[in-house]
Amino acid sequence: MNRPLKKTVCTPGLLLFCVALGCAPSTPDSQDTASTDAVVSQSLTELVSNGTFSSGTFSPWWQGPNTQLSVENALLRADVTGGTANPWDALFGQDAIPLNNTQAYTLAFTASSSTPVTVRVTVQLGVSPYTAPLDQRISLTSTSQRFTFPFTSNITTPQGQVTFQLGGTGAFTFRVDDVSLSTGSSGSGPLGMTSGFYVDPNSNPANWVSANGGDGRAASIQSSIASKPMARWFGNWSGDITSAVSGFAGAADAADKLPVLVAYNIPGRDCGSHSSGGAGSPEAYRAWISAFAAAIGSRPAVVVIEPDAVAQLDCLPNDAERTTRLGLLRYATEQFRDKAPNTWAYLDGGNATWIAADTMAQRLESAGVRNIRGFSINVSNYLTTAQSTSYGGSVNASLSSRYGYTRAFVVDTSRNGNGSNGEWCNPAGRKLGVTAQTGGGAEMLLWVKVPGDSDGQCGIAPNTPAGQFDPNLATRLINGT
Repeated sequence: MNRPLKKTVCTPGLLLFCVALGCAPSTPDSQDTASTDAVVSQSLTELVSNGTFSSGTFSPWWQGPNTQLSVENALLRADVTGGTANPWDALFGQDAIPLNNTQAYTLAFTASSSTPVTVRVTVQLGVSPYTAPLDQRISLTSTSQRFTFPFTSNITTPQGQVTFQLGGTGAFTFRVDDVSLSTGSSGSGPLGMTSGFYVDPNSNPANWVSANGGDGRAASIQSSIASKPMARWFGNWSGDITSAVSGFAGAADAADKLPVLVAYNIPGRDCGSHSSGGAGSPEAYRAWISAFAAAIGSRPAVVVIEPDAVAQLDCLPNDAERTTRLGLLRYATEQFRDKAPNTWAYLDGGNATWIAADTMAQRLESAGVRNIRGFSINVSNYLTTAQSTSYGGSVNASLSSRYGYTRAFVVDTSRNGNGSNGEWCNPAGRKLGVTAQTGGGAEMLLWVKVPGDSDGQCGIAPNTPAGQFDPNLATRLINGT
């Protein structure tokens, strides 16, 4: 996992993946380095007028010919006639929304429907060609749900609009309240919905401590590792993925904490190396990842999508398999976008010494990173936070120059306290890094790899299979030996 490759072999059909090896210029990341509380306290600019409907009127919201708006109990009610062919045949919205290219925004609202329906929600240019920096489809029932969609605009216009597009289905009643479109960092999304990161009581380190309380290493492992927030990895060992993900996300939600999950089941995972496996077919993967996203639902979560899958495109044997993998990753981003509205999902982007930043930007675009919150860096590797954030800035510089947008990124700091010695598989002398922090040059610094879990039967754990906890590995990470 996370092995740097010696070179990229270009074939005629691989032009998308093969570019000059020189990285785009590194640009300092603009993420706030303050704590979560400081992020929440930053000032906002609200762009929507009358988003609470407390006055009893819905102006300046307008309605299309197949919708009838009214205010009911301080909620906006939209009655939709049946027989509309397209979502935009029955819509309502608000105009004169100023949008700026590369500016970050958050659209949030609470909504329900009299019958189960899919609704399209956009923030878009209000005139042709109706370019939409945000275009989401949400599934509604009679139970009111809160939706939060952070995005970065790729247009500058004084003629933006927010729309709720309700057509393409039968007659129903749609209700919405607390509509907000804001700029700046408000703690919206999963960080603002929770009171800190979730500590997994059933992590591999925690389970080892529970079973080995008499071991002289247990107290140190408990205080330095098992008591800290870290990710839970899900793959073909997880059994029924709906139950596994729902149970984990539900336990975190009940504790009002933010869980970090890793989806790790792409077909051909790890190119047959120590962490090989994955879904048996593209069809099986699509079903699995769709169920994963649906199991989170509207609960707050952070998800890292398929470590190494983008960076390892080169190890796949032909262009057809590379195209298939990119399609599966795009599908994954779409599932989290559409089925997990309060999840910040990050598509894995390798590490700072593996794939040139401009190449990675092109791959991330092809794999659907624009559909989600952003990308992850340094998962299961050892490179310093400074190296990783510099690389993330370079990837964003290329995303901006090529495609007109940037994305937030997170860094895995689980084992980067001493940096890298160039080895990737259970090297000696590595050390724990900081965890569960916002900022630090990235959106978040997280323990994505579980400290003490082996990379494979190699290095200082030659007899410990990948993903299995080794107390000796854990102790050496604590001590930096």
